[in-house]
Amino acid sequence: MPSDAAEVLTAAGYTVDTFDTSEPPPRDEIIARTRGCAGVITMLSDRVDDKFLDAVGSSLRIVANYAVGFDNVDLEACKQRNIRVSNTPGVLTEATADTAWALILAAARNVAEGDRVMRTGKWSGWAPTQLLGLELNGATLGILGAGRIGSAVARRSIGFGMRVIYTDTTTNEMLEKELGAERVDLDRLVAESDVLTLHIPMTPEARHLIGAARFKAMKPNAVLINTARGPIVDESALVEALRNKEIAAAGLDVYENEPRVAPGLAELPNVVLLPHLGSATTTTRGKMAAMAAENVIAVLTGREPPNAVV
Repeated sequence: MPSDAAEVLTAAGYTVDTFDTSEPPPRDEIIARTRGCAGVITMLSDRVDDKFLDAVGSSLRIVANYAVGFDNVDLEACKQRNIRVSNTPGVLTEATADTAWALILAAARNVAEGDRVMRTGKWSGWAPTQLLGLELNGATLGILGAGRIGSAVARRSIGFGMRVIYTDTTTNEMLEKELGAERVDLDRLVAESDVLTLHIPMTPEARHLIGAARFKAMKPNAVLINTARGPIVDESALVEALRNKEIAAAGLDVYENEPRVAPGLAELPNVVLLPHLGSATTTTRGKMAAMAAENVIAVLTGREPPNAVV
């Protein structure tokens, strides 16, 4: 992660042990080096559960997750041990919304496939029916989860003249007032969206929420975008839906079993695949690191963490 976290913690007088690798370290090494620590900054790839917490010991007081999502952390296990948990909301909203739109444009207009055609020397010249895609102007943008990120994605649709519908547990008055967005149930969202973009947290109920039945209910010209959490989509069902042209295209930044993708997905021409780049800007990742450090410092100095989850 960016050095911002270590710099903030060191400046505050704390001793910091950092893994010098961009790859997830072995779990046993994480546990061994976390044992005796008062705080730990975890990545979304680090599973914090009973086994981890028992092994680390009673010195741990805060788990500061370096992500807005926290499905990798067993909140109940932390609560039982009086360990605080924090995340990094807000600062990655705009960067993730930009990534969603990069995927929307790339998937809707065959950008990745066009790039492959050029790089492999297969382009023989302009043709009237070559790589025809979805015109976004006048199309319907469906937002599943109209929180911070979902709302930011919706706001960006203004320049494309899109109709906006959304599904959420609560009414988003801002979207309805500013964009004329309409709140609909999930069945209508799936059936009416030309672009369906996912922005809900990962919960047990969300697992495979978008699966074979949903794909069959979507428009054949529809584009699915996922920058939330991989398991929300049944990847095997998505492969079949793309292969059988039940939907036109997909753009993914997250996967069920990261870093692996479902067999057959990478070979399909009508899917755009990114390696979990949602918040990957220098500014955003630095702010996330500093925020995680501030949450640690708050707990260790007896204060409420600014971004408490539990």
